[in-house]
Amino acid sequence: MPVIGRFAPSPSGRMHLGNVLCALLAWLSARQQNGEYLLRIEDLDAMRCPRSYADLIMDDLRWLGLNWDGEVLYQSERAPVYEEYEQVLREKGRLYPCFCSRAALHAASAPHLSDGRVVYAGTCRGLTAAQIEEKRRMRAPATRVCVPAEEVSFTDRVFGVYCENLAEMCGDFIIRRSDGVFAYQLAVVVDDALSGVNEVVRGVDLLSSTPRQIWLYRQFGFTPPDFCHIPLLCDHDGRRLSKRDADLDLGRLRQHFCPEQVVGALAYAAGLTDRPEPVAAQELIADFSWKRIPQEELYLPPVLQIK
Repeated sequence: MPVIGRFAPSPSGRMHLGNVLCALLAWLSARQQNGEYLLRIEDLDAMRCPRSYADLIMDDLRWLGLNWDGEVLYQSERAPVYEEYEQVLREKGRLYPCFCSRAALHAASAPHLSDGRVVYAGTCRGLTAAQIEEKRRMRAPATRVCVPAEEVSFTDRVFGVYCENLAEMCGDFIIRRSDGVFAYQLAVVVDDALSGVNEVVRGVDLLSSTPRQIWLYRQFGFTPPDFCHIPLLCDHDGRRLSKRDADLDLGRLRQHFCPEQVVGALAYAAGLTDRPEPVAAQELIADFSWKRIPQEELYLPPVLQIK
């Protein structure tokens, strides 16, 4: 089966080097296997994700030499598609309205996981029709999907076997916000499946999302893709990269460095080269292997430091 990979950035700001590393590794893996590389813009929240940022992302990818195949997919244009799959879950009796506020969830005494995530306790799962109608007069509900006490496991190409009990480690999760915007968990599954994506490359911060997405794949009758979660990238001082840190976004870096310098530094940080020397993305394809990507955090060499 031909490999179909993708890069799916959220255009809430200019790409930082952690985003670029994900784009680069996904591109290298797809090209090394003579596969396709798709681009999807995850602009579900159109207010936070203006089209101008999406345009900058595409310009940055071209500058880096990371070409994509086919038309760009914009999630903000796909609500009718998501509604079809929301209805699949509704017909299975899996959905219910949730009136809990974010503040109430975080103020709850339990359950919280060690990484700070809140496992939804099912507060609204058993509401009667009368209670739902009364609460609707006060606030619009989000939509949650009821998950079973089922263990879902998969083998990640970088981090190995990962297993999670949905009820204990995830809880019923939101698939549509109270403002009507569809949630990431539903949209990413539907879009990857309908686009034929069978290899997903993304940051390890999304590793814990994967079991619930695999469960959704199965609910919709889709085959889950292979997953490759990459370690988070830190600067040479150990700071995790963020869109809030404008000194390492592509807009600033492009004023001081050429594409080969940026790609070379990222390739070295990921263990693909022995020295942080300039290199074109195309030159890394032949020797690319997931076995070279470590599990621990990656550190950017100081060669991209702006003085």
